[in-house]
Amino acid sequence: MHRIAAAAVLACALAAPAAAPAESFSATVAAGHPPVFRWVRMIDEVFEPKVQEALEGTEHSITFSNQFGGAIAGVGEELEAIEVGLAEIGTCQALFDPAKLAVQNVTYYTPFVSDDVRQVATLMHQLHQQEPAMTRAYEDNGVVYLGAPIGIDDYMLMTNFPVESLDDLEGRKIAAPGAAINWLSGTGAVGVSGNLTTYYNELKTGVYDGVIVFASAALPGKLFEVAPYITRFGLGAQFAGALCANEGWYEGLPQEVKDALHEGADAAMTWYHDELEAAVETAFQKMEEAGATITDASPEMRREWAAGMDNAAKEWAEGLDAQGRPGTEILSAYMEAMREAGAEPLRDWDRE
Repeated sequence: MHRIAAAAVLACALAAPAAAPAESFSATVAAGHPPVFRWVRMIDEVFEPKVQEALEGTEHSITFSNQFGGAIAGVGEELEAIEVGLAEIGTCQALFDPAKLAVQNVTYYTPFVSDDVRQVATLMHQLHQQEPAMTRAYEDNGVVYLGAPIGIDDYMLMTNFPVESLDDLEGRKIAAPGAAINWLSGTGAVGVSGNLTTYYNELKTGVYDGVIVFASAALPGKLFEVAPYITRFGLGAQFAGALCANEGWYEGLPQEVKDALHEGADAAMTWYHDELEAAVETAFQKMEEAGATITDASPEMRREWAAGMDNAAKEWAEGLDAQGRPGTEILSAYMEAMREAGAEPLRDWDRE
């Protein structure tokens, strides 16, 4: 955080009130993750070219300067960097910035709702467009939601032991990211906070016995080498973040440029999920070829896991309500939207 704080003074000094519409604009684009990640690749491979294409024939142009891999903001620091003007555009990572983008983490508090990543991302995008309570979190932090939701494919369990029933999880140390650690309540497993950067080594050295992870990351992370038992429980696809822009900079743009940014974000959203779905299919195939044992949990096991969980969603929502934030409102809106879209949640987290 110190890099942002130190540079914020310079950024503020250089900032100027929005001028009359100009022909040429520039934007620094920040991402804490390196460009090997699909949600970063979509920026320079799809978003930016589509914005340029949309501006063809207009009087306007825009030049992008990409600062990826923590060059000006680490993972979870992007929103603040955009807010203070170090970058005009970037990935606002809700999963890694739960304090500022709390309501955006609604999917991580509602497992067993849908394993369809495109469905989850599309519904979250629609909520951002239709629910003022959803975009209020961005407005409160001086940024604007552009789109290009970052969907995460269905989470599963990878272990160094076979899982034939939930009893097999008793006393086992299982790592999970962020709010997903709540999913382990009632299973008998010991939840450990973890992330992709440490999973392989921690599994290899026996710090924990398994991880909750998604296939598109498990393959490149070679987790099947140290946790070869893959059990697909349908824990659910997730929303992890999106592209956002500095509010002052955005509001100073001509409408044609604003429209181009959103058009670029729409194109990036489609490309990202096309790529992701293909990657998931390939991941399971290659992990199985490498010797992983892939099992689909029985409906009975899935229901048992879901039924035994604490309703962390209600606690989360009520906690936000107490802070004056629309937790219950967003929880209800998300669950209703998912049910209307055809999802069949194993538990109606909002109605209990």
